[in-house]
Amino acid sequence: MAAPHVIIHAGFHKTGTTSLQDFMARNRRILKPDCQYFGKMDFLAAGAHARIYAQRPFRWRLWRFRRSLRRFLQTVDPSPQIVLSRETFTGGMPGHKTIGGRRIQNYQRSARALLPVIAEEVRRRFGPDTRVTFFLTTREKEAWIQSIHGHLLRSIKLPEDYATFRAAFTDLLSPAEEAARLADYLPDPVVTAALETARDRPEGPAAPLLDLLNIPPRKRARMKPAPKSNIGPRADLRDTYLHLNRSNLRGARLKAAKEAALKENRHGE
Repeated sequence: MAAPHVIIHAGFHKTGTTSLQDFMARNRRILKPDCQYFGKMDFLAAGAHARIYAQRPFRWRLWRFRRSLRRFLQTVDPSPQIVLSRETFTGGMPGHKTIGGRRIQNYQRSARALLPVIAEEVRRRFGPDTRVTFFLTTREKEAWIQSIHGHLLRSIKLPEDYATFRAAFTDLLSPAEEAARLADYLPDPVVTAALETARDRPEGPAAPLLDLLNIPPRKRARMKPAPKSNIGPRADLRDTYLHLNRSNLRGARLKAAKEAALKENRHGE
């Protein structure tokens, strides 16, 4: 068998990645034998170790990521096309803090360490002639950073309103600019797809990936749509999350309060 083409969908956060992954996972059976798809639920250890490395960039943590990815790849049989999709493969979401308390400003440091490791391990598993393509989804900069702020309000105890949060990113790169810099750095090709251009296509954010895989129209017509996933909170719910984050609630009590607010918000729609 000829060496496979491995497409690594490595980010970025809040660019339609969850919707893409849900669509691909839901249609995994139809995709065969054109492609084997593996998403975030298939390699939880490697995905977590990549994120942790971004926040704690020690050499031994990079090795732990390499080891967990190597173990996963040993379970993957060769096939003509393989997709590995995990947004943490470029590192941690901007806005999170590193071990030194600094805010992650961009993906460059972590991605330049993680992505070459992924390419090396893929070729170690499938052979030196394996074709590797990095696929990166992008989004308009201001909509993207607003979405990140909403996500962090929900997921961590972020006490900053949007104006304060945004002001901390004085030299913010857009996802497209992040991808361009990585394309200049990496020896393997980088393909990008903007969320805005895929929203109205039948397969949503997964459409550009299906294009890259050359999935024939007859198969695409049989694919089941996936519901929109991980949609950002509405303005009133963001205000509620911000109020809760500024309160004395912590840990499980804070999480429970946020879940109750989300449930009430959905009930009122």
